[in-house]
Amino acid sequence: MPLTPANQSQLIRAVQKDDYYQALLRNNANEAFQTLAGSKRWLDWRKEVDLLSDIAYFGLTTLIGYQTLGEEYVNIIQVDPSQRRIPSTTRRGLFVFCHTVLPYLLDKVLVSLENELEGTKEPRRGVRRRQAPSGSWSLELWLRRWAQRAVGLLSESQRRKCLPAVFFLQQTISLLHRIHIALFYVSGVFYQLSKRTSSISYLRVSGLQNDDRTIRSSYRLLGAVSVIQLFVTVYLQLNNFRHRQRARQEWTLCRNLASSPQQSQNSSSRAARCSLCLEDRRHPTSTPCGHLFCWECITEWCNTKAECPLCREKFQPHRLVYLRNYT
Repeated sequence: MPLTPANQSQLIRAVQKDDYYQALLRNNANEAFQTLAGSKRWLDWRKEVDLLSDIAYFGLTTLIGYQTLGEEYVNIIQVDPSQRRIPSTTRRGLFVFCHTVLPYLLDKVLVSLENELEGTKEPRRGVRRRQAPSGSWSLELWLRRWAQRAVGLLSESQRRKCLPAVFFLQQTISLLHRIHIALFYVSGVFYQLSKRTSSISYLRVSGLQNDDRTIRSSYRLLGAVSVIQLFVTVYLQLNNFRHRQRARQEWTLCRNLASSPQQSQNSSSRAARCSLCLEDRRHPTSTPCGHLFCWECITEWCNTKAECPLCREKFQPHRLVYLRNYT
């Protein structure tokens, strides 16, 4: 029976089936570790238990040359770029490392750097800090000490620049995953980034399906929509970033102008004007929403409309507050 490339639906079903069995293995491993070591140690080491469970799952299947349960479910096999041989042990080991160990290490490193940079920026801000395992040695404790040494070598200005860089890297990783999924929908290969890194593709053993072209064209349309959505999201995020930068610059400029005595005097004189008569306030009176007017102006306004002239908040006239000795 001839071997043909697997389509998008088969690859997605295989990954979903693998995720199901991985979650089942993780739950059993976590329950066993919690029973043997206690809840406190399980809270400290639950990420490592999940990592070891994933390594065990792929180590007992892909690494030694067998199909995973998801691949067996849809009857597909792994092949190298030549599509004539199964991947070598080195290529399979690279896939297991990129799929399990690398995301774990990357998350730990970024979290450690972010915590240390935020800790140096505001020492009492410890909400996002996670406690390291209480044992004598752990990977998280070693990474935290490494992050402390690395951050300690930076100057204050460099630390302020590195914190947005760490956040940008986290967003870039998320964006890279979305770009990869969109490319998968269009091309039909490499559903996982680790498979693209190791150049492992799939062939199906079930022969050519009649609706294969329909499936691939449908996923190509989904990929085109995903690319458009991705561009729109990136554009909105960049536009939002520019607005925040412009607002920050305007706020800095206004704060600097407000600090000058002449500007403060002018602004205070403008603030002392009544918004209704456009003259200096006489007998200042406050509305429940906090806006100030002349007593005569606001009472006359309330005879017509029982609302604030500026923000349109409804209130009863008896709630007006006459401010005595207000300057």
